[in-house]
Amino acid sequence: MNNKNRLFFVVVLGLLLAAPFGIYPIFLMKLLCFSLFACAFNLLVGFTGLLSFGHAAFFGGAAYLTGYVIQTYGVPTELALLLGTLLGAFLGLIMGMLAIRRQGIYFSMITLALAQMWYFVCLQSSVTGGEDGLQGVVRGKLFGVLDLTSDMNLYYLVLCISVFGFLFILRVIHSPFGQIIKAIKENEPRAISLGYDVDKYKLLIFILSSALAGLAGATKTVVLGFATLSDVHWSLSGLVILMTLVGGMGTFAGPIVGAVLIISLENKLGDVGIWLATVTHIDWFATLGESVSLVTGLIFVACVLLFRRGIVGEISARWPVH
Repeated sequence: MNNKNRLFFVVVLGLLLAAPFGIYPIFLMKLLCFSLFACAFNLLVGFTGLLSFGHAAFFGGAAYLTGYVIQTYGVPTELALLLGTLLGAFLGLIMGMLAIRRQGIYFSMITLALAQMWYFVCLQSSVTGGEDGLQGVVRGKLFGVLDLTSDMNLYYLVLCISVFGFLFILRVIHSPFGQIIKAIKENEPRAISLGYDVDKYKLLIFILSSALAGLAGATKTVVLGFATLSDVHWSLSGLVILMTLVGGMGTFAGPIVGAVLIISLENKLGDVGIWLATVTHIDWFATLGESVSLVTGLIFVACVLLFRRGIVGEISARWPVH
């Protein structure tokens, strides 16, 4: 990391530390959770070239387990987060072993099929609460000391978790292991000819990606206090793909930008519509909050037509940092 990147990182971290004093902490924590989720997905698709349609299984599975062990057994929050992350890694191991030997659309369809099987398990199980989900998950105390019922305390915990996740991903990308998975993406037959066990590396990166997605899902449950079927639904897998493509696939900051944009639209578009209706006296704007899918769809179309490398990808291409 050069001096410019270090300075940029310090500035962004300073803004994040100060952000909850001016912006609703719950909203910020949701942004951090989904940013980590998008970065975990990008580690797989952006740097390894494996397009998974089943990442919601890891996110939602960890969300459910974290909420269940806290509610049922009174497990400490830090241990519940760890268990959720481990479940994400375990599901990634099982799914990866079944899908990793296939390529292209066949790999994607297997991940989608397995994720849908997991969705129906969650739907039918009494452990997950079925269609009602798990509600009222308490935050507890971190290591029995730090009271997480305080939004500010929880925000800084989520920030620490997210920063750890981002730095871990950055370390993986720039490690010798990361160079190998990039080589697999660029030219898999050549990587095989050099003697690398390609399937082993693919499986390892799949497990790492699913574990980080599980960490994001587990953290989300602690933040919002619930886990529902929407956390394991295929539409969430589609949403994280959208975040990554809009922000910039294969870039480090791209998925973060994409997650912030999409989640902000989902949460704030209604408020913006009401403001526009008040200013312009056009009643149609007041219903803008009900058209989130339409707006995100238009953004996706614009991304495909105008900036295929995503927001960060286009900025990096036009104004490279030396």
